[in-house]
Amino acid sequence: MYIEAVIFDCDGTLVDSERLANAALVECVAPFGLRMSTDDAMQRYVGGKMADCVADLERWLGRRLPDSFVTKVREKTAEAFRAHLEPVEGAPETLAMLRLPYCVASSGPMEKIALSLEVTGLAPFFTSDRIFSAYDVGCWKPDPGLFLHAAKAMGVAPNRCAVVEDSLRGVEAGTNAGMHTFWLRPDGPIPPSVVALHRLKDLPELLAPTTPISA
Repeated sequence: MYIEAVIFDCDGTLVDSERLANAALVECVAPFGLRMSTDDAMQRYVGGKMADCVADLERWLGRRLPDSFVTKVREKTAEAFRAHLEPVEGAPETLAMLRLPYCVASSGPMEKIALSLEVTGLAPFFTSDRIFSAYDVGCWKPDPGLFLHAAKAMGVAPNRCAVVEDSLRGVEAGTNAGMHTFWLRPDGPIPPSVVALHRLKDLPELLAPTTPISA
């Protein structure tokens, strides 16, 4: 079986955003009396849905957060991105080398994806019809719906797509979609059907037409 298209996650896969985003979250929740570290936030929320994150924080606090909380987190995150966000090592080179159709499919809202790609210089690699947000599709990882939507939009069967992810939720979404799934810098046990990818720049060689990927 040969790969015909690649679906990239954005946060933590193409852009080095996870620590910045979770630091913003920690800063925003601190005034409500919840003290947590950025590492704790990353362990709990990387790859997850914002609504689930807020619900978990509210359970922890024992009370509701104001309706403005998510807006504040988004503003703080955008501020941090504009000042500090960088592409993941090897991301520009990897995209430039790929000879397959590819897209980005992220759990974040479209505005966050667009900002991430813009400030890291990756925006020129993606046309507007190759950027997919869970907020538009209504499916969040580990649900496979976002990846299946991306594959359909590109006109490629799921079992001929490769997914590149950095979080367990994303990896599960890829395998749930029946796609060949690569886990970038894995931080846990590797499921049997998942390929560990330690450097993003190794991806083009792994996906070369002469390199069959096990079905």
